[in-house]
Amino acid sequence: MSDVTERSAPAAKTTVRTPRLRLLTRPGGYGWIAGAVLLLALPFYLDTFWLQAGLFAMAAAIGAIGLNMLTGSTGQLSMGHAFFLAVGAYGYSALAGESGGRYTGLGLPTWLAALLAVLLTGLAGGLFSPIAGRLRGAYLGIATLSLIVIGLHVIDNATDLTGGALGREVPAMNLFGFAFDRSELVVAGVPFGSAEKLWYLGLALLLGGALFARGVLRGRPGRAMNAIRDHRIAAGVMGVPVARYRAAVFVLSSMYAGLAGVLLALVFQSVTPSQFGMVVSLQYLAMIVIGGLGSVGGAVVGAAFVSMLPQVLTRYSDSLPLVAAPGTGGVTPGEASAYLYGAAVVAVVLFLPGGLIRLVARRTTTSTPGEKR
Repeated sequence: MSDVTERSAPAAKTTVRTPRLRLLTRPGGYGWIAGAVLLLALPFYLDTFWLQAGLFAMAAAIGAIGLNMLTGSTGQLSMGHAFFLAVGAYGYSALAGESGGRYTGLGLPTWLAALLAVLLTGLAGGLFSPIAGRLRGAYLGIATLSLIVIGLHVIDNATDLTGGALGREVPAMNLFGFAFDRSELVVAGVPFGSAEKLWYLGLALLLGGALFARGVLRGRPGRAMNAIRDHRIAAGVMGVPVARYRAAVFVLSSMYAGLAGVLLALVFQSVTPSQFGMVVSLQYLAMIVIGGLGSVGGAVVGAAFVSMLPQVLTRYSDSLPLVAAPGTGGVTPGEASAYLYGAAVVAVVLFLPGGLIRLVARRTTTSTPGEKR
């Protein structure tokens, strides 16, 4: 038997690639990092007015993300978003508040009260979800509009829980022994009050809500939601349980609104019926249309525009033409912002169907030459 000498072939060269951060390789990655650092540093430089304005925008963005999943991604028109905001705000106030005087409360730990308030809002959405699963278009919008009428009637009459027309105070959040109240905490020589502390809580809630919604919309549920919005009958033929998905998205949207209501209550430090009228629902619809239907980023951009515009106009009413300070006659900042909302909605529908977020996407794409479009 002859000896056969086998020579092994030289091993092929393998290139070892060093893993890089995915965010840095994406278009505008450094811009996102710079924006995150800026948001974290803002409480050290801004005054209370701008911090509260930012907190209102964060709360509005959380609620707008939920409504955008319902209306923008699934095609269900809801006019009752303010009702679920009220359930979250008043639910937290009643669950965390103490009984005494003219108020009734359970005195639960504030973190548990916030969680239960969101679940309570989801339960309220679940009770209405059979109707939401079967109605669509203007019929669903009218049906959800009745929720606001019912909710305001309950708020006015259940005075032990809600305080009636005068409202009730909201207990400050206490999370693992850290109180988000007015007591000052000095950080790097800067006094941190309730607005500064709530800023980071609002950022965490907004980031968590945005990432979860993004995962839903980019996954299988998101594809089913888009199919229901675009071709409802075809989606049913392909096996998508249309009524079940509609009901589930309605519950999820209401829970987002409940979380936004809890954050609003913490920022306002009191809740009154005037904060949850039909105008608020219309403002949320304007947010998702102006920002971009079916987009998480569009909901955030639209919420920032709609929620901060009247506050900016009020702040600089003395310097702006045609805008008068409240109570002095002329066009008030609230009226001017309503005119601008309407103009922005018309402009977006006619000239920018994808909303303001489309401008950001176009700028990012054009700023990275060599990228495949």
